[in-house]
Amino acid sequence: MDKQTLLRQLPAVDRVLKAPTMTALAENTPHVLLLEAAQETIAALRQAILQGETGLELCPEGVAAQAARLAESKQAASLRHVINATGTLLHTNLGRAPLCDAALEAIDRVSRSYSNLEFDLETGQRGHRFSHIEELLCRLTGAEAAAVVNNNAGAVLLGLTALAKGKEAIVSRGEMVEIGGAFRIPDVMEAGGVILKEVGTTNKTHLKDYAGAIGEHTGLLLKVHTSNYRIVGFTAQVAGAEMVALAKENGLPVMEDLGSGMLMDLSPFGLPKEPTVREAVEAGIDVVTFSGDKLLGGPQAGLIVGTRAAIDAIRSHPMARALRIDKLSLAALEATLALYLDRERAIGEIPVLRMMSVPPKELEERCSRFTAGLKARLEGMANIEVVPEPSAIGGGALPLTELPGFAVSVSPTNVSVDALANHLRGTRPPIVGRCQENRLILNLRTVLPQEEAILSEALQEALK
Repeated sequence: MDKQTLLRQLPAVDRVLKAPTMTALAENTPHVLLLEAAQETIAALRQAILQGETGLELCPEGVAAQAARLAESKQAASLRHVINATGTLLHTNLGRAPLCDAALEAIDRVSRSYSNLEFDLETGQRGHRFSHIEELLCRLTGAEAAAVVNNNAGAVLLGLTALAKGKEAIVSRGEMVEIGGAFRIPDVMEAGGVILKEVGTTNKTHLKDYAGAIGEHTGLLLKVHTSNYRIVGFTAQVAGAEMVALAKENGLPVMEDLGSGMLMDLSPFGLPKEPTVREAVEAGIDVVTFSGDKLLGGPQAGLIVGTRAAIDAIRSHPMARALRIDKLSLAALEATLALYLDRERAIGEIPVLRMMSVPPKELEERCSRFTAGLKARLEGMANIEVVPEPSAIGGGALPLTELPGFAVSVSPTNVSVDALANHLRGTRPPIVGRCQENRLILNLRTVLPQEEAILSEALQEALK
């Protein structure tokens, strides 16, 4: 047929909306989305005809079926559950740490009604949202006081601004970090009205470098833990306790950004020894900042602990309101922190800690069980095997650390690896793996147990 004949066969928008496929969606789908879907589907088909495409479905019900699929995609939430099969535990692009059950229950409980977010139930007067986590944080870290804001970048900005605005902050050149999203320590200082004063060299900074830089305009000494990179070889850095002693001699505070921050020693899991928050506090650091959604395993938050005087100055600063944490994150954070009072319970119930603690042998057995059923169902369609595969911590934490383990390797025979990966990203829920050497690697360390059946079914659908 010629193009004009095909164009005349396109149904009107009203006919598409009245088709059974579309009317079945009308009860639960806003009319505006159905109308948009019908209009856009017809417009796309018109363009396809004009470009000379053939084999198009132009009958009213056929067009309605296409419009219905488009309407459903329009109604689907943009932010959605994703199965992380990459093996990166704190995958920033995939939302970092999954929350524990206790945190989810706390969110549900607090969100369904009113709460005492900023209300003191004993006095009947206005309270402070910091009070809900301060006692817990102080008990876990040994600090005198604590506060919390919406993320660690905010915590660093607030701490610098409250303690050293208009003054100099002395920091080692080897600690001038940049994290994801071009967050740079020098830029944060500038935004907070703090003057950067670098000391030392990229690989070596000594106590005398800090001492020689202290002057009448100095506001604080800043220490930044290089949690997302390492300088190795001929290196030297100043310990926190040494910086504290120097600062006290000169009447200055010391602030340390621990970045990912740890509340417990994770070296028993085979991870390198990293400074814990308690160790920084015990060294005498006046203000310590760290993230809630990295190695701590909670929601996005910036935690601030330290001396009473420093924390009071931070909490009373006007910027604290602009950076304050919301009630749902606060509820999740309190529930997560409470688990740390019992080390074994924390390891068993906080997903990130549980994933880190899985031994390679257990992961190999899990992968073997997963592949056993798939091999029989997908014979001839893919080569599926268990392969050695390390996992990464991610989230800008422990950059040189790999957790030894195993993963599932899928080499499809009928489709390309890229096509398979694209298909899995389009499933519900989407599945994200890693393409490597013409194989799709699915690392089960980061796949939750209840997600395995979904992953298996999606693979079978994609390869058949």
